[in-house]
Amino acid sequence: MYLSRFLSLHALWVTVSSVMQHYPSVWGHYDVCKTQIYTEEGKVWDYMACQPEARDMIKYVKVTLDPPDITCGDPPETFCAMGNPYMCNNECDASTQELAHPPELMFDLEGRHPSTFWQSTTWKDYPKPLHVNITLSWNKTIELTDNIVITFESGRPDQMILEKSLDYGRTWQPYQYYATDCLDAFHMDPKSVRDLSQHTVLEIICTEEYSTGYMTNSKIIHFEIKDRFAFFAGPRLHNMASLYGQLDTTKKLRDFFTITDLRIRLLRPATGEIYVDEQHLARYFYAISDIRVYGRCKCNLHATGCKEENKRLLCECEHNTTGPDCGKCKKNYQGRPWSPGSYLPIPKGTANICIPSISSIGTNVCDNELLHCQNGGTCINNVRCQCPPAYTGILCEKLKCEREPGGCGPSSARGLPGPGPL
Repeated sequence: MYLSRFLSLHALWVTVSSVMQHYPSVWGHYDVCKTQIYTEEGKVWDYMACQPEARDMIKYVKVTLDPPDITCGDPPETFCAMGNPYMCNNECDASTQELAHPPELMFDLEGRHPSTFWQSTTWKDYPKPLHVNITLSWNKTIELTDNIVITFESGRPDQMILEKSLDYGRTWQPYQYYATDCLDAFHMDPKSVRDLSQHTVLEIICTEEYSTGYMTNSKIIHFEIKDRFAFFAGPRLHNMASLYGQLDTTKKLRDFFTITDLRIRLLRPATGEIYVDEQHLARYFYAISDIRVYGRCKCNLHATGCKEENKRLLCECEHNTTGPDCGKCKKNYQGRPWSPGSYLPIPKGTANICIPSISSIGTNVCDNELLHCQNGGTCINNVRCQCPPAYTGILCEKLKCEREPGGCGPSSARGLPGPGPL
């Protein structure tokens, strides 16, 4: 019997390990929503928090430009190199595929040689500002897991704002300001993320670090997600347990890394000098060859999968939850208020599954597949759980002492099996 149980446990561990092995241990094992474990009462389900794997979110983005006719090429236009105003042998022509620079070229998967890119019209209407809003929409709440990276083929803008929305573009808030002169452009002292700390990590800063003129090695603008993670997880992100603990207990911190939309506001093109050369305005424009946004679908720790359906991302909800973000309990599973899963305790978290409603008693409260009675409870005719003396609740998920004055002291559950992971 001992050997049989050992082999069963070993087989279970091999199965679970094979599912989890693609995740670094420092990130926690939130890719598993439930697994079967063996206890003195037999085989039971052990529920845990879970989340989808991080992925390249640009594959699912919808992009819009404002003004909509800001892309070059209609009519055809010649543009010049910023470093040499007399080098004007480049043409943008929307009617010719080889010379067109439409918005989708910000997201194509081509290599950098030759590079393809979106390009705006030139600053031919100077001194009227050359403003462009690039809005990236997912129609889904996502959580950022890596730096946002924007690669320019023109010079990096003299002035730019990165903004985020949490309500599908109805309202916007700044993420970061970028300028060659922060004080002049935005009335802010320049800072870098390195100047922040755990206590100021949510501060919106203006940085001059990414606003130099055109140079071959100076094309990239970052919004530094990982540097902010590092304030909690350490420089090499080895202590993700600390970060997850903070995300779990500080809603504003978690919301900071959560978006439904991003907006890139280009306010002034790279000039490379203090004054605009009005004799050579074809030098000034915006061009972007690549935008990278990595993240995961926000599923409130109630799903491991996120699928695309009718051009929309949807969480594949577990734990008896439903909705695009698994944000509510399914019908007949509203026995207690919905709540998100929890990262705590590390490493498997707490599932906070939705449990059957009182009104569903008499239908199917428990079974031997998905709705096991917990903590040694016994399922009686699929309509109720017969609980051990110390436990109560529809699925025996609660200690009785939780309802008593003084709650559960250290001695309350002495000698009893631990409470279930609800």
